[in-house]
Amino acid sequence: MKHPALPAPSGNLPSVVTDELPEIIHRSGANATFAAQEFFFGTIRNEHTRRAYLHAVRLFLGWVEKHGGGELTNIAPWHVGKYFEEMAATTSIATRNQHLSALRHFFDGMVTRHAIVLNPALSVRGERYSAIEGKTPEISIDQARTLLSSLDTSHVIGLRDRAILAILVYTSSRAGAVAKLKCGNLYNAGNQWMLHFAEKGGKSREIPVRGDLQELITAYIDAAGLRDAPKDTPLFQSALKKQRKLTGKAIHVNDICRMMKRRLKDIGLPLLYSPHSFRVTTITDLLEQGVALEDVQRLAGHADPRTTRLYDRRQRKITRNIVERISV
Repeated sequence: MKHPALPAPSGNLPSVVTDELPEIIHRSGANATFAAQEFFFGTIRNEHTRRAYLHAVRLFLGWVEKHGGGELTNIAPWHVGKYFEEMAATTSIATRNQHLSALRHFFDGMVTRHAIVLNPALSVRGERYSAIEGKTPEISIDQARTLLSSLDTSHVIGLRDRAILAILVYTSSRAGAVAKLKCGNLYNAGNQWMLHFAEKGGKSREIPVRGDLQELITAYIDAAGLRDAPKDTPLFQSALKKQRKLTGKAIHVNDICRMMKRRLKDIGLPLLYSPHSFRVTTITDLLEQGVALEDVQRLAGHADPRTTRLYDRRQRKITRNIVERISV
């Protein structure tokens, strides 16, 4: 049975919707273009996942065109297998499995919208990969304290940065969730101040605010003039360059990452640390104190305790102590 071609989307679509799609998709017809737009800009709601999957698909389709693949309908499982064999020399197993997942979902949408007959990535097997410990570097407690105390808090930007870093430390939250905070997400629940985070995957978390963290946040709010701001006002706002003034617009997660790199560089700490390093430090510290894994998992917002264990660096410290005792 021959299926009619899907109509091209009407209206003015953002240029990113069409410009970022590889030319091979457009050449494969309206159904292929519709399926790609639906997958990247409709099905995937997380911007980080969208960026990663789009990157993976563009790399593969670029490889296909370079090797004479021609059209989407000509792509076979052996193309996918050969591509990943070549990737093995320069990428990790985790990266290759992520790219394979992206291709499987992408071509599945193509099959659903009748742009191709079979999913060429479906029969290609991924590689076994088991991580005992995550790769995120741990910033030590002393380094974290040094970083927090090094900030110049004589102006609102220094107070903002200190509050952001302190929230990362004392709530084990992700930088993306901190960037999304609104003034209404900080509230008094009776006898305890709380922060309400909108986490990835549509998850929502409420974390109690300890006393010293509350003081740091309050100092920033007062300096920024946000005490009586509407609840939907961004709590942490971007700054005008070199003017030490806030823009009124929400800070982006990338700005938080760049801010931390600048602060690390200012005091001579390693630049390999990222906002995620605080999650490693907080989780490891709590587990070292004997806090139950289930409680730490709840604080970190992990659905599976195995994910929380990936942040546990206690075993690394034991290993380091052992190798330092080698007598040779």
